Amino acid sequence: MVAALMLAAFTFNTTENLPIGVLELISDDLKVSLSAVGGLVTGYGVTVAVVSLPIAHATRAMPRRHVLTALLGALVVASLVSAAGSSYWLLLVARMVTALAQALFWAVMGPVAVGLFPRRVRGRVIGLLSVAGSLALVLGIPAGTWLGQQRGWQVPLVVLAGLGAVSLVVIAALLPTSRPEEGAAAYGPEPDVRRFGAVLATTALSVTGAFAGYTYIVKFLGDVSGFSTASVSTLLMVAGVAGVLGVTVTGPLLDRFPRATLAVPVATQTLGMLGLYALGGGRAAAVAMLALLGASLGPVFMAAQARVLQSAPGRTEIALAANSGAYNAGVALGALLGGALLPVVG
Repeated sequence: MVAALMLAAFTFNTTENLPIGVLELISDDLKVSLSAVGGLVTGYGVTVAVVSLPIAHATRAMPRRHVLTALLGALVVASLVSAAGSSYWLLLVARMVTALAQALFWAVMGPVAVGLFPRRVRGRVIGLLSVAGSLALVLGIPAGTWLGQQRGWQVPLVVLAGLGAVSLVVIAALLPTSRPEEGAAAYGPEPDVRRFGAVLATTALSVTGAFAGYTYIVKFLGDVSGFSTASVSTLLMVAGVAGVLGVTVTGPLLDRFPRATLAVPVATQTLGMLGLYALGGGRAAAVAMLALLGASLGPVFMAAQARVLQSAPGRTEIALAANSGAYNAGVALGALLGGALLPVVG
């Protein structure tokens, strides 16, 4: 069951961020600007940010097996519609449908997964799920970028639809049907409104900063660092490998060092972004700073999720939906900020 949830997390994360790797392919094919394609990331993030709490509240009494299968069904259908369409607006609408599904998926997945295990190892379970999400950067986006360059940007979407279908079948067959409030992780063991608010603020601010640059990192690596288009998938894989290493190292420490496992990745992200700004004109330095940035993105979200599960002032899925909303608000604001600055200051 955990493996099926990990595959679903990988698929959703890859779908969300795929436009970063095929930015120019979509721009050329659909005859729209780079900023407009970046808007696919912005629109996705805005949708998740706006609907996460309302949709989690509306479905709070529904059995989790029914919810998860419906969400994965929406992912599969929307991915196929995106691949079949040749219109920017159809692609945008299909991504909004996927975003609606993802908004609830991240809220539901955590309590379902950790509720299967004793409280003392729940941080490790969150770590496993985060490794799967981070593999989207290591395998999903680089592989999708390469496949898009070889066969067209629509082909990776068909592959993602297939992965979503596998997750759907396993979860529909194996996950028990039970009321969500009966789950072992339905409520946080240490409710604290102030700590919960601090985690949400940290999530929103750090993600806004990261995605202001990372949404347009392909353009940066080409124009500023001087890398060729052919090397982009390899460079994105560097960031992804660093991300997997980051969550792999951080996961086992979540239960023992809850403060440090959130603070250190935020500091690492800051160093990576400042390093790209100051040293990004050199290829070796650009790769090193890109790795630092990649190593921080997954652990920030993972540590925030673990903190939310501990300090949630009410039901954990509602609290996780709020954190997912804060994260995706950061994605949207970051992409929007980067898109606004791109034609003005480069």
